[in-house]
Amino acid sequence: MILLSPERRAWLSPILHRYWRFSRGMTLGVRACVFDDAGRVLLIRHSYTPGWHFPGGGVEVGQTLADALATELKEEANVEITGEARLVGMFLNARTSKRDHVALYRLDPSCWRQPAPPVPNREIVAHGFFSPDALPADISRGTRERVVELVSGAPPAAIW
Repeated sequence: MILLSPERRAWLSPILHRYWRFSRGMTLGVRACVFDDAGRVLLIRHSYTPGWHFPGGGVEVGQTLADALATELKEEANVEITGEARLVGMFLNARTSKRDHVALYRLDPSCWRQPAPPVPNREIVAHGFFSPDALPADISRGTRERVVELVSGAPPAAIW
């Protein structure tokens, strides 16, 4: 497994977003807030960007949001959707790019299964379920805010 150092991660993300800026008019991604039976939230850590995040990724040309969500959950966390993933909202991820939008879905325990624990790989180096009141210190700001909104029932912000 190849892990990128924090220094390399710091410059890789802006380069990828510059490429996407010219190759795509807008970027669209999906993320999932997956709750287990204990009310904990599934988070992942990427090799190429710091902090903990919801599992998810980009929506490819010709791909539906539902297909992208299912693909990313399977690839990143070995999660299979077995019920209805509920759309929480669409967010502008302006901190990444003024062109980046994220569709966030909520999966409650009856809507998914994990046949086996995920295995870290070149992209995803760690996985874990965390209590909403004991989130990792280095969770991304947007992820933390979405967890708080979902648990408290507060309306979601428009900006990721």
